[in-house]
Amino acid sequence: MNTNLELLYKIAQKPSRTIIGLMSGTSLDGLDVALCKISGSGENTEVQLVQFDTVDYSEEIKSEIRTVFAKQTIDFQKLVLLNEWIGVLHANMILECLERWGIPSNKVDLVASHGQTVFHAPKILHQQDKFPNATLQIGDGDHIAVKTGIITLSDFRQKHLAAGGEGAPLAVYGDYFLFGKKGENRIMLNMGGIANFTYLPSSCNPEEVFVTDTGTGNTLIDAFTRLSFPDKAYDKDAEIAKKGTVNNALLKALKEDEFFLAPFPKTTGPELFNIEYVRKAQTQSNTTTITIEDLLATLTRFSAETIASAIHTAINNTTYSVKSFTIYMSGGGAHNPLLVGWLKELLPCTFSSTDTLGISGDAKEAILFAILANETVSGGTSDFGTRKGIPSVSMGKISFPS
Repeated sequence: MNTNLELLYKIAQKPSRTIIGLMSGTSLDGLDVALCKISGSGENTEVQLVQFDTVDYSEEIKSEIRTVFAKQTIDFQKLVLLNEWIGVLHANMILECLERWGIPSNKVDLVASHGQTVFHAPKILHQQDKFPNATLQIGDGDHIAVKTGIITLSDFRQKHLAAGGEGAPLAVYGDYFLFGKKGENRIMLNMGGIANFTYLPSSCNPEEVFVTDTGTGNTLIDAFTRLSFPDKAYDKDAEIAKKGTVNNALLKALKEDEFFLAPFPKTTGPELFNIEYVRKAQTQSNTTTITIEDLLATLTRFSAETIASAIHTAINNTTYSVKSFTIYMSGGGAHNPLLVGWLKELLPCTFSSTDTLGISGDAKEAILFAILANETVSGGTSDFGTRKGIPSVSMGKISFPS
């Protein structure tokens, strides 16, 4: 047997595995690096977060990614170069974290790399009959494996697509394994650039569980903050938005896209929700001259109302009441007091953070990919049924260091 396969077999047989989960989202703020100790698999998965850090992206890195990010027309050579460059960059960030934590790389069993999404194209967005759902994440896994010396799993979303999903969101798998609890109705709400939630009913029946995007989370707020205040990456603590007033005409125009009428599960991205989307809505509503404070207030309300509407719709299609659910928040939006405050007004649920369940809300998505890698190596037996968008598959391509 190939020595690489022998090593992978030994890792799969271990009572627990040390796995680094990596996540860089559409906000492009940096790379989340989560060092996890994982035992069991499927519904018996147990995770201990040993170390966590977010390695900030420099302005140079952000600028390079934005040359191809969510654009239909790009320099194709730049995309090819970035695929390798991001892989090396992420490998170096892993090694820097391990050195800072005092952990040698040979003590890590696996790296689980999400990569950097540069374009997300489900059929709901591209609307071309002959082409399937598609998505592209860059940051080559072979480069990570060779440079770190650690077996690397990457490109998770392609198997999801191949099995009939839209490639996102993938949170349902980790959320169900870690947070499903008999007797308690839970919504795991992640508010990154795009917002999504996992529906976890008290039955804990995997065939009832699902995950869906709701629309924009922070992406529009961040984009217009950067546009008006180049020295700010985002509206920290909603300081700017809190000075504004929601413009109801613009809010109505923002909510008129057909995406919001599509059935669950569904996925989207900044390919739809971008500056042009807002400018079009402003033109339609004759609100092109409103202040930046009013615009950010309106965009924050837009996120709150579309998240709340999606959760109401999901629960109203069941026998449960909205009041019976606890919403556990994670992602950057969980730190936005204006967004969270409006959600609490719109949803008569109990609100909490995934931190109260023992998982850092900031580290949750990176941990998810560590769990997906663990499933590929030692699990893969959980059955989520045959519903659209939630295939029962193991995900991730395996790259060996040698």
